[in-house]
Amino acid sequence: MANRTEARRIALALVSEKLAACVNVLGAIESIYEWKGRIQNAREVALLAKTTRSKLTKLTVRVKELHFYDTPCIVALPIEGGNKAFIDWIAASVEE
Repeated sequence: MANRTEARRIALALVSEKLAACVNVLGAIESIYEWKGRIQNAREVALLAKTTRSKLTKLTVRVKELHFYDTPCIVALPIEGGNKAFIDWIAASVEE
């Protein structure tokens, strides 16, 4: 996200639409990347959304609708283990 306001707007939408159980709005980060043949340097805000595999496609579509970047960074990381109660809470929170 370009700024905290946009990040909070997207986070609120994902949780209220039950696409994520929780979204962390992380602090300011510096991103260095190549875009359209040029090295870019930008201050951004990252989100960490907790959801289930079954909601991932809908979450991805929604973030792309809400985000003003042409190509927002949306990646999924597998959960290898952890607090079962927390993992169960994620699943229960995004159920329809």
